[in-house]
Amino acid sequence: MAKILKNINILNRKASFEFSFIDKYVAGMQLYGTEIKAIREGKANLVDSYCFFKNGELWIRSLHISVYTEGTYNNHVPTRERKLLLNKKELEKIEKKMKDQGLTIVPLRLFIADSGYAKIEIAVAKGKKLHDKRDDIKKKDVQRENDRRFK
Repeated sequence: MAKILKNINILNRKASFEFSFIDKYVAGMQLYGTEIKAIREGKANLVDSYCFFKNGELWIRSLHISVYTEGTYNNHVPTRERKLLLNKKELEKIEKKMKDQGLTIVPLRLFIADSGYAKIEIAVAKGKKLHDKRDDIKKKDVQRENDRRFK
């Protein structure tokens, strides 16, 4: 009996509005058993989460993975810090960019790869100013109007 996995793709929609992305990376995560089961049910939230360096390792904080309903006393803590898994070269490259002022590491989406592992797409980003946000809204409106006209 084959197990059918639905496509899990949890997005942080707020990130593209608040930040302009410089570089994107795909990282693995260290998870407990009940965490991966909850992710496969689609019970995770990326909205307020962010990444930081601690002892040369990249960690994610405030990633909320809901408690697995079938879990017992071994269930995980929903908002614990989780270690992100990247190559050493990638970590050094990101840490070097982080020395620039005003840059941050933002999680963009959480998904299940073809291999069955949970992956998270992160971006080195710079915060947008108010006028940048207005420009983005204006471009989207113009694009929407053009699409309506030529359909």
